[in-house]
Amino acid sequence: MPTASPSETVGRYDKQPTVPLPADARVLTGADGWAAAAEVATARAAGRAPLLAVDAYPGADLPLIKDAIAAALPDWTVVDVEDAAALPIEVIDDRIADNLTDDRVFGVLSHANVTAFYDTERLDKLAVEADGDDRPLVLVGWGADLVARRTGAPYALVLADMARWEIQLRQREGATNWRAQNPAEDRLRKYKRGFFVEWRAADRHKRTMFDRVDFVLDANAIGAAHADPRPAGMVTGDAFRAAVAGAAQRPFRVVPFFDPGVWGGQWMKEKLDLDPSQPNYAWCFDCVPEENSLLLEDADGAVVEIPSLDLVFTQPKALLGERTYARFGAEFPIRFDFLDTMGGGNLSLQVHPLTDYIQQTFGMHYTQDESYYLLDAGDDAVVYLGVKDGVDRDAMLEDLRAAETGERPFEAEKYVNAFPAKKHDHFLIPAGTIHSSGANSMVLEISATPFIFTFKLWDWGRVGLDGIPRPVHLDHGERNLVWERDTAWTESNLVNQGELIARIGDTVEERTGLHELEFIEVRRHWFSDEVLHDTEGTVNVLNLVEGDEVEVASPTGAFAPYTVHYAETFIVPAAVGPYLIRRSARSRSDRFGTVKASVRGTRTGEA
Repeated sequence: MPTASPSETVGRYDKQPTVPLPADARVLTGADGWAAAAEVATARAAGRAPLLAVDAYPGADLPLIKDAIAAALPDWTVVDVEDAAALPIEVIDDRIADNLTDDRVFGVLSHANVTAFYDTERLDKLAVEADGDDRPLVLVGWGADLVARRTGAPYALVLADMARWEIQLRQREGATNWRAQNPAEDRLRKYKRGFFVEWRAADRHKRTMFDRVDFVLDANAIGAAHADPRPAGMVTGDAFRAAVAGAAQRPFRVVPFFDPGVWGGQWMKEKLDLDPSQPNYAWCFDCVPEENSLLLEDADGAVVEIPSLDLVFTQPKALLGERTYARFGAEFPIRFDFLDTMGGGNLSLQVHPLTDYIQQTFGMHYTQDESYYLLDAGDDAVVYLGVKDGVDRDAMLEDLRAAETGERPFEAEKYVNAFPAKKHDHFLIPAGTIHSSGANSMVLEISATPFIFTFKLWDWGRVGLDGIPRPVHLDHGERNLVWERDTAWTESNLVNQGELIARIGDTVEERTGLHELEFIEVRRHWFSDEVLHDTEGTVNVLNLVEGDEVEVASPTGAFAPYTVHYAETFIVPAAVGPYLIRRSARSRSDRFGTVKASVRGTRTGEA
C-alpha cells in the first residue's frame, strides 16, 4: 500500500470543469441571444406573424426572463402562459397531495406530465389567440411549447434550462416551488416537492424538446443564487446537441458543489481550496448527474451551464452503454460524493431501504446501496457498521425511541460495531445495514444514485443548521434493518473485501467491492506510469485516490488527453472503449491509485 504522495497539492482540484462547444459555436449573451432567436422565428414564419416559445424549467426567474425579452425585443408581445393557463395552486396542491404525503422528507414519485398543472381549455384558447395574433409574439413559461404546438404555426423554441442545485440554493433564500405560496416553508419540504413531483414532470417535458430546440438559455445565471458574475448566455440547439454528443465520446467531469452540515469537517477546505471563511463543508456532490451541472465552453472562454441530466437524457446509449441503458433507462445509476468529518462529528446512525420497500413505499425502482471508501482518516476514525452479535433488538429499538423523544442519549457502541478505519479502507453497505461514518474521516461514497432515502435512527441529539431538529425515521428504519448482519457477518462480508485480480510489474489491479447484493463493481488500480483500461461497453466512474495528477488518453488518439487531479471524480462514457490513465508531464508523485466503478453484468460479453 503506497503512502500519501507529498505532491498532493492544494488548489489543483478543478471546481469549474468544462465541456467544449463546437469550434465554430459561440455563447450569445444579452440582447444578442434574443435577437438571434427572433431572427429564427421570423425566418420560419413564412409570411405569418413570427412566434417564439421560451419554455422555462420550473425554478427559473420568469419575471427577469420576461424583462430581458421585453428589453431586447420591444416590438414583440410577451405572453406569460403560466399566468394565462396554469391551474390555481389549490387545485395543483390537491392533485399532488398523495405524492407529497405528510412526511417532511419523503414522498412518492409522480408520473404526472406538465399538462397536469394546466387548464386544458385555457391552453387551447391561448393557442387560438396566439395563432390569430398579427403581432410578433413570445410565449414564455414552463409549458410554453404546449401552446406553441397547439397553434399549428411554425415557431422558434428556446429552452431556459436549470440545474437542481441552483434551484435548491434559491429556495433556501426564499424562492418558492413552482407557483406555490411557500417562501418560508422548510427547505426539506420544498426539496421534496421538487424531487418527487415538479422535476419529474419537468424532465419528462423537456425530453420532448431536445431534438427540436433552437436555443438553450442558461437560466442558472438569471437571478443566480450562487456568487457567479457571468452573464446569462444561450447557445444554438445545434451547438448544444453537438456538445453533449461530443461529451459522450470522451472523459469529462460534472461541476461539483459543496455544502455545509452539522457534522461537517475541514479536510475539503484545505485540500480542495474552498472558502476558508465557511465553518465547515460536509458534502461534495462530485458525480451526481441528477443534481450536478455541465459547463459548455466556447473558444473564447464563455460558458453556459446546463443540467448534466441533459447529457444522460440525450445520449443514454453512448454514455451508459447498451446493457446499462437497457437495465436503468436514461438514468445515471452510479453516484460518487464526499463526506467530510475531519475535525467534525459523526454522521447520523442510519439505514437505507430494501429494494421492495423503496418500490412499494416511494415508487423508486432501485435502492440506495452504497459503500465508504476512505480517502483519509484520523488515528481515531471508525465506521459504524452492522449490529453487534447477540443484540437484543427489542431493547435496541426501545432505546432508539427513548433517544428520539429526548429521554436519554442512545448508546450506539452498545449495539453497533465500530470498526477502526484508515486511509484506503473500503466498507460495503448494502441496503438494510445499519451504519455511520464516525468523526475524523474523509469518505468517498461510492453508491447507487438514489440519495435522499436515508432513514436516520439516531442523530446524536443534534439540530440542523437551520435550528430545526433533523428528521428521524424510526418507523421506516425498523422495517428495513436487517438484524442478521451482525459482527461476524459484517466483518467477513463488508469490511475490506479486497481481492487481487492481477499484478503486472508495478501495476496492481484489485477488486474492492461491492457486496454481491449490490450491483456496482469497484476495481482499484495502483501504478507508477500508466495503466490500460477498457469500458467494455459500459460507463466507468473513477476517482484519483492517490497521486497528484494524471491524464486520461486514447490509445488511438480518439480524444485529446484529459487531465485529472487528486480527488477528482471523472466519467468515462461507454462509447470510449480502450483508454489509458498515465502520469502527466506535471506529475510529481511516485505512485498513483484510482478506484473505478461500473455496473455488474453490463460489460460486452459479460455473462
